[in-house]
Amino acid sequence: MGDKVILLVEDNPVDVSITQRAFKKANILNRVVVMQDGVEALDYSFGGGVYAGRELDDQPILILLDLKLPRVDGLEVPRRIRADERTKLLPAVILTSSREEADVVAGYSLGANSYVRKPVNSEEFAEAVRQLGLYWMILNEDPPVRGG
Repeated sequence: MGDKVILLVEDNPVDVSITQRAFKKANILNRVVVMQDGVEALDYSFGGGVYAGRELDDQPILILLDLKLPRVDGLEVPRRIRADERTKLLPAVILTSSREEADVVAGYSLGANSYVRKPVNSEEFAEAVRQLGLYWMILNEDPPVRGG
């Protein structure tokens, strides 16, 4: 279970740390690749920028992303991922503190598989991340890999 990457798109170092610790505590051994903004996440997903030449057949098993990101926000990332044949089936989960109903609607409309509000309390946030990880890494059935 440790060979597939989880792409974490989060610009808050505290939330990154809590997420990584929660996964480790839940024995989710997947490598977590952290991106600070939506541009980095899209470059990673499509082999652009500093990720030019990256093997695109090796896509993350899950993308966890905040909404309020620098440069390209967390709503644009799932929209672009869904629009591309190579990445359209990647699970994308918005993990954010936003309580705006419009953000929830937009997140789902633009292709997010799930929308999870970050609890303010760090222990509750860690537990939410642990449950998210267990669901997506163990219970969820991954989409089939495209042939050829």
